[in-house]
Amino acid sequence: MSRLLDIANPRTGRTDYRIAALDPPDLAALAARMRTAQPGWAARSPEERGTILKALAEAVSRHSDAITAALSADTGRAGISRTEVMSTVQSLNRWANAAPGLIERHMVSGFQTVHPTIRTDVRLVPYQLVGVISPWNFPLILALIDAIPALMAGCAVLIKPSEVTPRFVRPLMAAIAEVPDLADIIALVEGDGATGGALVPLVDYIAFTGSVPTGRKVAEAAASAFIPASLELGGKDPMLVLASADPEKAAATALRASVVNSGQACQSIERIYVAREIAEPFIAALVRNAEATELNYPDIDQGHIGPFIFARQAEIAQAHIDEAVARGARLLAGGKVETLGGGKYLRPTVLVDVSPEMAVIREESFGPILPVTVFDSVDEAVTLANDSIYGLSGAVFAGSLEEAEAVGKRLNVGAVSLNDGSLTAIVWEAEKSSFGMSGMGPSRMGDSGLLRFFRRQALIRQCGTPLPLAAYGERGAA
Repeated sequence: MSRLLDIANPRTGRTDYRIAALDPPDLAALAARMRTAQPGWAARSPEERGTILKALAEAVSRHSDAITAALSADTGRAGISRTEVMSTVQSLNRWANAAPGLIERHMVSGFQTVHPTIRTDVRLVPYQLVGVISPWNFPLILALIDAIPALMAGCAVLIKPSEVTPRFVRPLMAAIAEVPDLADIIALVEGDGATGGALVPLVDYIAFTGSVPTGRKVAEAAASAFIPASLELGGKDPMLVLASADPEKAAATALRASVVNSGQACQSIERIYVAREIAEPFIAALVRNAEATELNYPDIDQGHIGPFIFARQAEIAQAHIDEAVARGARLLAGGKVETLGGGKYLRPTVLVDVSPEMAVIREESFGPILPVTVFDSVDEAVTLANDSIYGLSGAVFAGSLEEAEAVGKRLNVGAVSLNDGSLTAIVWEAEKSSFGMSGMGPSRMGDSGLLRFFRRQALIRQCGTPLPLAAYGERGAA
């Protein structure tokens, strides 16, 4: 019998939705059906698969209102929900257009080896069944950021979205159902952590986005199942504001890069290091911008930031703030989670006089919290920024791109935004790695986003006469 899970609305705090977690036997049966269907999908040319994904893009567009409404109920926000749908359509079309050429370039034919009579081909063989476990902060985009290129590679894809934000699943599946060629090739299943745990041993490759603790469990399960994994985990992204920077521009950028989506993004700026020479005007501007930021309450279509999607995250953010203040940090803006209409909101929170041992510096807050540290030298700033278990991304703001780049190259992170912040949220073409505890496995950005879903098979052709055993015989000393 399926387990029923009650789902809370982030704007009201009330339970208003219910899902049935798919039982392990039913999940296994679904995976088996998808394995049966996958060879036919892989046999299609990349161009054919691209045409089918373009048809899916059109179907998603037709269902955009229903998907957007479900995402808004899932997350308590409207504008970003619309952006998620638009970005999904763009991603489908992007990979449909780019993948055929990329696949052709990596299929090597007739390569002449160092042996005159031996030539090789390299085939790209897709993994049969890819599993995706996605988080609650960007439910649609992060459910499909791995799934779309995997489909273009010729894989079947089984997705388990977060049980915190499951409302979008049904309207999305309605759109997918309008593309018959995708039947049994892509599926989304409802469930919780136990469902995700049951998924891992059923697939040939697992792509996970989420927290470090859960990522560890997924990595251990993947290792036990002896399958590869792509893990995109948490971040504690630093921004360095150098003495040559315009403090007003830097402050406006730091605020935006921290509080978009209420700070519930892995690439949010969560630590700010500012040069002493401009610290006073920078902090003053940061506080002004924080106080001018509006909550999208009571009207979901107004304001800048919405509620915490997951109420537990509001508790974590408040605990980080309270601990910092208890240890001597000064609160200059925000600081208290508010309950409005049943939802949990936090206005942009600016903290100064913070120290490296505080949770707001060491742990992922995943909320609109901006702890500011003043530094006296660039070397000091780089050392502080690199003193973290995380290494997802970061930012440097300076008077010139050249100066920002010189410092950015010293950060132990996978991507650095120069004279901006959190650019990885909108730039997917540049391949990057996750440093430290922020992840492992191939990048989901750039060409690797597609190529990681292939194994390479070498066809080694002997065009002459095979060597006899005598060629390997012992001949004694020369």
